[in-house]
Amino acid sequence: MQLFYNSDIKSGDKTFTFDKEESKHIIKVLRKQEGHKIHITNGLGFLFISEISLGLEKKCEVKIIEEQFFEPTSFYTHIAVAPTKMNDRLEWFLEKATEIGIHEITPIICEHSERKVYKIDRAEKIIQSAVKQSNQYYLPKINEAITLSAFIKKNHEGQKFIAHCEETDKKSFSKEIEKDQTVTILIGPEGDFSTKEIKLALENNFTPVTLGNTRLRTETAALVACHTIVLKNE
Repeated sequence: MQLFYNSDIKSGDKTFTFDKEESKHIIKVLRKQEGHKIHITNGLGFLFISEISLGLEKKCEVKIIEEQFFEPTSFYTHIAVAPTKMNDRLEWFLEKATEIGIHEITPIICEHSERKVYKIDRAEKIIQSAVKQSNQYYLPKINEAITLSAFIKKNHEGQKFIAHCEETDKKSFSKEIEKDQTVTILIGPEGDFSTKEIKLALENNFTPVTLGNTRLRTETAALVACHTIVLKNE
């Protein structure tokens, strides 16, 4: 099944018209014609099975023939991760985490961050593309970048963790997480969190954890955390 994403389509719609860019892609590139089926999601759990009623390069219109709703997962994964120096490494994480089943991502700016500014425009497109590729009906949320201290002080529901590399007492992340929970985990930059940042997290009830016996790159650690949560909830 080939899945299309569009945030404008909503429950109860009888017809839908794609914009010029998407219409051209559907008709000219994919060579879809009138009468062909189109599957669309709005990223909110809905699948709209539709049929092309008007197949023009500048205007592709479909009629909705069936609407389905898929319940959200019983757990919620929120990973706050420091942007990497090379953009493509974080983009790799965004794509793979979306395929695996992440719910929310927040870029955090830390004392040792290699990148102090992060714009989410391209990230949103990567996430949308991964949703379509993996046939999912919920679009993960990506937030604007925020300082680590500001993020820590926000009210986060559920379990809260910080993964760091300091030689201090830490628990196993895979053993600490519980099923059917909201889980928020902090993943630091290549230079790790500073001692001050770790102290602040602990003061705000974040549990220090390890993701394994090897030292992981930022994007690898974030993906391992995401996958561990998904496996725990299978």
